[in-house]
Amino acid sequence: MKRAMYRSRAPLRISFCGGGTDVSPYPEERGGIVLSATINKYAYASLSPRADSKITITSLDYDVVAKYEHSERVKFDGNLDLVKAVIKSQGERSGLDLFVHSDAPPGSGLGSSSTLVVALIGAFKEWLSKPITDYEIAELAYRIERVDLKIAGGRQDQYAATFGGFNFIEFSKDYTVVNPLRIKSSILNELEYRLLLCYTGETRLSAGILKRQIDSYVSKNKDVVRALDGLKADTMKMKTALLLGKLDLLGELLHEAWLKKKKLDREITSSKIDELYSVARKNGAIGGKILGAGGGGYLLTLCRFDKKHIVAEKLEKAGGQIVEFGFESKGLNTWKV
Repeated sequence: MKRAMYRSRAPLRISFCGGGTDVSPYPEERGGIVLSATINKYAYASLSPRADSKITITSLDYDVVAKYEHSERVKFDGNLDLVKAVIKSQGERSGLDLFVHSDAPPGSGLGSSSTLVVALIGAFKEWLSKPITDYEIAELAYRIERVDLKIAGGRQDQYAATFGGFNFIEFSKDYTVVNPLRIKSSILNELEYRLLLCYTGETRLSAGILKRQIDSYVSKNKDVVRALDGLKADTMKMKTALLLGKLDLLGELLHEAWLKKKKLDREITSSKIDELYSVARKNGAIGGKILGAGGGGYLLTLCRFDKKHIVAEKLEKAGGQIVEFGFESKGLNTWKV
């Protein structure tokens, strides 16, 4: 008899501005905002229930297969802990096989870890027919990562992956609100046409960067507080520029925000990132930024329309790798096979 299979897919995201203002305790004390969009790169989870109590986790990205006799034998040991934490959060005692993979590696700055957690929760939701809302999925993903596993970070990625599309997300002490943006298709087409995504060839461990950023904010380092407040102001301006289709202005604001972001921590940029960004700007990029916490991963640039091909060529000659992408309007998607 064929076993049932429950599959889920959640999109990765690019963040235009506001990253860092979603990292506690900044949003609780001053309110955070983020402008982001999901793209057609994904994290996937496939879940197949078993008749016994055994657990098998297969990670295509890490080329790892982990097996356990029972869910109670699943222990955190630094190996596939995100997957294990989702299993534990569900409280399900039946056996299952899980198969997971992502279009981008951890540390890429595309929110891949949080997106995988959202995809896993989606697979369980589909299997168990849980009446859980998008807000509850995103908040559960946040709790699993930040509370259960104590992984430093913000909460924008979980909401972006769950809801999908272009969103202006507000964070405060008492609530998180996702505001979907209604942007004309002509503006989205032009933005997609002029954006360039370049893999720097370096992944980064964001925990150190985020811990120092949090410590600096808590100690009221004036430069860091001012930079975070400035990023919030830039996010508001970017939202307006995007809605009005003022893409050159959006590019200029990306550049200004990148200069502020670099003040959050000394390791947000590197000599290679600075070199690639300089190459892009010299050859027709108006502005850009490293996605995610920084230190490596993907460089996003907004180019003049007739210079994008030149920027791409020069970035590849400088050691970058151009990655084609498109926007994705849908968030978490689940289905039974």
